[in-house]
Amino acid sequence: MKSSPSDTIDLNWGSPITSLARAKRPSPTLEKLSEAGIREIEDLLWILPLRIHKSPAPSPFREALIDQYFRGSGKVIHVEIRPAFGRRGKGNILLYNGFVVLKDDLSAESLSLRWFNLYPNQKKQIESLERISFMGQVQEFKAQKQIINPQILSTEQISPYIIEYPTVNKLPGSTFKKSIDLIPASLWNNVPQLLPELGYDKKLSLGEAFKIIHGKIPPEDFSSKLKDQAEERLIYEEFLIDQLKIQTRRKYIKRKAAPVFKTDAKVATQLKSSLPFKLTDDQEKVFEELLKDFTSGHPMMRMVQGDVGCGKTIVAYLAAKVTNNNGHQVALMCPTEALAQQHYESFKQLSPDSPIELLLGSTKVKEKKAILNKLKNGDIHIVIGTHALFQDTVHFHKLGLAIIDEQHKFGVEQRLRLVSKGEGTHSLIMTATPIPRTLSLAQYGDLDISTIKTMPAGRKGIKTRITEKANYDKYVEFVKARLMQREQAYFVFPAIDESETVDLQNVKESLKKYQASFRAFKVEMLHGQMKAEEKEKVVQDFRDQKIHILISTSVIEVGINIPNATVMSIYNPERFGLSSLHQLRGRVGRGDKPGFCFLVLDKELTPESYHRLEVIEKNLDGFVIAEEDLKFRGEGDLFGVDQSGSVSSKKLANFITHSDILEQVVKDVEKLKQQKPSLLDPLFEKLAKDQKILDTI
Repeated sequence: MKSSPSDTIDLNWGSPITSLARAKRPSPTLEKLSEAGIREIEDLLWILPLRIHKSPAPSPFREALIDQYFRGSGKVIHVEIRPAFGRRGKGNILLYNGFVVLKDDLSAESLSLRWFNLYPNQKKQIESLERISFMGQVQEFKAQKQIINPQILSTEQISPYIIEYPTVNKLPGSTFKKSIDLIPASLWNNVPQLLPELGYDKKLSLGEAFKIIHGKIPPEDFSSKLKDQAEERLIYEEFLIDQLKIQTRRKYIKRKAAPVFKTDAKVATQLKSSLPFKLTDDQEKVFEELLKDFTSGHPMMRMVQGDVGCGKTIVAYLAAKVTNNNGHQVALMCPTEALAQQHYESFKQLSPDSPIELLLGSTKVKEKKAILNKLKNGDIHIVIGTHALFQDTVHFHKLGLAIIDEQHKFGVEQRLRLVSKGEGTHSLIMTATPIPRTLSLAQYGDLDISTIKTMPAGRKGIKTRITEKANYDKYVEFVKARLMQREQAYFVFPAIDESETVDLQNVKESLKKYQASFRAFKVEMLHGQMKAEEKEKVVQDFRDQKIHILISTSVIEVGINIPNATVMSIYNPERFGLSSLHQLRGRVGRGDKPGFCFLVLDKELTPESYHRLEVIEKNLDGFVIAEEDLKFRGEGDLFGVDQSGSVSSKKLANFITHSDILEQVVKDVEKLKQQKPSLLDPLFEKLAKDQKILDTI
């Protein structure tokens, strides 16, 4: 009798996965699992089955139901095996397709079994059998029941459960099942728990949940209801793990020292009165929050979210001036040169005498060298730029505040490289993509979030219409009427060139088309493949009203602020995300003239695609649109594979569909922080040793 791993070594859930080997040397399978990031036995717990069913009892063929698992046995009355032409296995081995008809042992009926891509040894096994005991899922083909690729059973092979695991990193699900079956029973009864004090285990413990999910309980105790309860318990645990990571990051930030920037009420009032307009109530509130953060002695980590045109830049400008008044420099990083240029012009207009510079990838070498020297010497107080700001050649005299605009356009490492150029640098993150509450809890819980909802006075708003072929001519006449009133228009397309594989309207073809149909007006194009100086000239000509219609890609989504442009036409709008459509729409209606947005269709859409566009047509509130966009797109990865340290960072939990459980986790953790902080501190200390968790800041 072979010894089990528990006979040869004292195992625990933290033991290396290779210690599950029955032999002295780990099997190649266990070594592959380790290479795939499944390094400890506990990691196997989170490779969750795609499906789990109780193995059915042997039954007559007449009881086989479509889409249900069925187990039976019968006498072979017909065998047909042919080469699977054009499909060969490893080592150029010829594969086969098999077809077998069985006569039922328990009735007079017959049933067809089919196998695809059999190896020669499997072919030989099937040909040698006179009787077959089998199990598989029943399907229907030409009104006849059949089972595809059934499992051939022997008495000792019959398991109480049918369990199907996923393929991960090219490792088949059968690999995980075999490895999980090596875990000794003693471990299943002692699954470690993070915080049993939270009380969620009164319903079902974490260990019990894992045993149910992996089929480690008697089949007579198993039920769909119990499985649902187990999944809910694991969802709670996943959210708990993420919340502890978020809280660890928050605690880590608060431990670091940062320069204190003081601003008395008189100076703050002078700063605000120097602006050419009065702040909205929301801008006032956010500015007060920033002033408070600056005096905490710890790095500010605040996100300011607000709709397109709500005035986030003004708040960032005030924060920059407070930083300068306290003897520190400011870096404002933007995802595009156009947006950086716009911020530079806005800052210079507000403070023409301040030493403010623009640093871009396209900045000429001689000019760049001079800017770098002045930055290092402290002669530049505010530098605005793109990715060029975090390059190794950039050194600051005393960086106190890093402002990151449209933060989702940058990677974690890029933000860290900029912030690390100062000691305890304060961070202000801006986003025009409103963050839904569930997303803010799940992903941005370590940030302080400020919201600007009220729009500056004088805005006339934007009207949005879905434009179909039936009313296309009316739309064209409307655009011409606006142009005749000396207003301007954007025509946005999803592609630059014509494509052989995708039927999309594109910039280059559309330029010729609209130059012909709008002969009385100047029509030009703008796209990402153009040289920086070409793009700059086109944007400037549009700003100077030398161009009336700008044919463009979504490169204008951020960074273009031309109040005289009142028409935004988006072609093939179904190809854009809701947030992108909302951002593009925000390019118009920015001045004292109303804006008009047309979602121009050239074909009939599916009901779902049309509904997405109706969300934009009927809503101007970016928060409503962000919530809907989240539902359409799904949640995506929060921490990512590399940052979670596991093969997959989300197994069951989805903060959209399980928002009630997420809310409960947040509430439970907050309660524990207040009532029993000593229970959390050891966990925070342990997580803080994982640099990947801290590096998501």
